[in-house]
Amino acid sequence: MTHDPICHIVSPVGCMGYGFDDAPVADELRKLVATGTPVAIILDAGSTDSGPEKLALGTKTCPRSAYVKDLTKLLKLVHEFEVQLMFSSAGRDGSDEHVTLMAEIVREICDENEDYSFKTISIFSGINKSIVLDRLKAGKIAPCGACVPALMPEDVESSPRVVAQIGPEPFLDAMEAAPGFDVLVAGRAYDPAPYVAYSMFQLKKQYPDRATEECEKRNGGFCHMGKIMECGGLCATPKSHGAVATVYNSGVFDVDRSSRSPGLEDNRTLRVNGAEFHSSFTCGYPYQLKLEAASFLGYRSIAMGSVRDHILINRLDSVLKRVKDYVKDQHADIQGHWDLDFHIYGKGQSSPQGPGEVFMVAEAIAPTQDEATAIVSTARVGMIHGSYPGQKATSGNLAFGIGGKLEIEMGPCASFSTYHLMNLERGEERVESRSKLIRATGALIGRGNSPPTRRLRSLPASWMKVKALSEKKDAQPQPEKDAEFLSPANTLSDIATILRSKNAGPYEITIDVIFESKATFRDVKESKLLSREKVAKALEIAENDIVWMGFFEPALAFKVTIPRVRGGKKAAAGGFMENDIHGSQQHLGLATLPLIEA
Repeated sequence: MTHDPICHIVSPVGCMGYGFDDAPVADELRKLVATGTPVAIILDAGSTDSGPEKLALGTKTCPRSAYVKDLTKLLKLVHEFEVQLMFSSAGRDGSDEHVTLMAEIVREICDENEDYSFKTISIFSGINKSIVLDRLKAGKIAPCGACVPALMPEDVESSPRVVAQIGPEPFLDAMEAAPGFDVLVAGRAYDPAPYVAYSMFQLKKQYPDRATEECEKRNGGFCHMGKIMECGGLCATPKSHGAVATVYNSGVFDVDRSSRSPGLEDNRTLRVNGAEFHSSFTCGYPYQLKLEAASFLGYRSIAMGSVRDHILINRLDSVLKRVKDYVKDQHADIQGHWDLDFHIYGKGQSSPQGPGEVFMVAEAIAPTQDEATAIVSTARVGMIHGSYPGQKATSGNLAFGIGGKLEIEMGPCASFSTYHLMNLERGEERVESRSKLIRATGALIGRGNSPPTRRLRSLPASWMKVKALSEKKDAQPQPEKDAEFLSPANTLSDIATILRSKNAGPYEITIDVIFESKATFRDVKESKLLSREKVAKALEIAENDIVWMGFFEPALAFKVTIPRVRGGKKAAAGGFMENDIHGSQQHLGLATLPLIEA
């Protein structure tokens, strides 16, 4: 089988709106376009990682100006190099409103550039709540994961919008309906979906006689490539903003890992093969869409300050309990649910002068903003002027005044209400199916003359090569090995090259441990260091709360998934008293796990 490329894909950054340097992207496009192989810019624009506010309140992760800045750069590249641009999950949540907003920004940019003219496709994946309620009543909706509660009708009804995480099919439908498009803006989507769709689009276009079954055998490689590319250069070593993929025929792909070996001749690329895709349909299950929604909980306000007095620090728990009781007495007249709690940072530390400094954030939630502010104001007064046994610093207990504010009004608070799988009828995953779950529109935006579509030569299709988008053409990045890395190994972190935590959807946290060598991986696996009992103890959870754990030798990795817990209860990301919405600081228990028990 030949290994001729069918397309190149450039991802300048892992998420639209985060900003990127367009100079190295232009350099890469210049080289790729010269090969005569089709080139596309594809990037993700959303996730549930940043919490429920976007879905519940219609907000965006980045300010509008950030999207204008990134799209201005991207459209300039599209115009200059005559490449196609695709991005999904517009505005972070992928709502229909944010798809429309991104198309409006494209129009604004075109209005300021008389040479611009872009055939623009918009794909909408917002789902009518009546459809969701009907499917729920019919028993065709189930939780997406063991930690997700059952969906109730009131969860749907209280949510202003519901979006569906679409697959590659609507993208492919849109591309085939308008193959000469310039820009494709999509609503909520599975992150690799546009990568998979564009690769399949080129495969089918260049091999029109190839049987559908033969084409679909490449989906494993396409999905694997898309899963890496969706975050730009995050998977590279060292991680970078962007990445480039070259798609070939066999389903194999090469991934830039810069310092990993064995690698290819450039000392930057690792070859991966054997990826397989098994659809739910071929496994006897219906096609499912993941539904996402969030609802309004109330309004929040905060007050913050710090304590240095060692007498108070040693009695802090009892003092804060008295503050809560005082606030409850003062606000017994508030109608509806309200709550108050404290984020505590620095407790248990020490210094030559005593137990160090403790920073506190009082957080209140109430039906109205004024009520939330009143609650937290009362708490602040209680923290400053409350008495306690042994008190000597009678002028005040709390250092406060950061930013010149006594209280800070945080606005509406939201919580995830829907993270569930909905069964589809055959064909509903496509654009413009009979039920019209997923819709698409097209428009010619701009007054300029559309450049003729670049002639695409027919080349074989579909194994992949991915490399990091380096700022320097001949850069050979190497990982830094500092003194800490080279110090004697005492904990799991000392023998791991990657040890990280991250939310796995709104209801779970996953922790990954990746090792440098097969020898270390096998030693850890055989040692029972990461037994179920020890992992649960290190993470301070019950063994039966572990959702999944295990070793994965191809990546020399160990993974454990656990429920999100806040205030001693399982909870979704975001909402009242959230302090690590991304879940990126939940790995310490495993990181400090001793290699040898004391």
